[in-house]
Amino acid sequence: MRRLIFAFTTGLMLITAPATFAQTVGYADAIKILAASCGKDIESYCKSATLANNGITQCLEQNQSKLSAKCNADRLVVISLIQARLAAQAEAPKLCQRDAAQYCKGVKAGAGHLLRCLLKAQPSVSEKCNTAIDLAGYR
Repeated sequence: MRRLIFAFTTGLMLITAPATFAQTVGYADAIKILAASCGKDIESYCKSATLANNGITQCLEQNQSKLSAKCNADRLVVISLIQARLAAQAEAPKLCQRDAAQYCKGVKAGAGHLLRCLLKAQPSVSEKCNTAIDLAGYR
């Protein structure tokens, strides 16, 4: 039941969230969002926490009952968006495999060579692959 409520709340927040929330988010943007929403809470409860090793995230989690409603809400959305980004990064190579084979023949895999090729071939690349690249934060 708790997971259902979390999923519903997160989904609702994604639909009604301001434009600053994308479908996925990177760590730098996550920090900006949390600094704006949770700055006072971080100052009050997590002053000694560090960015390294998810220190602030863990501190906010431990103190969630004390946090402002806005901070708690944005914290959950940010966690969900980062998880979505990580999942998209894992899926992008699979979703773009056919496009890479078609448009990047002879391009050596590794060191971002295939990604560079797919980015250059964007107009020809499938919508599925382009979306995967966007959600993964590669563009």
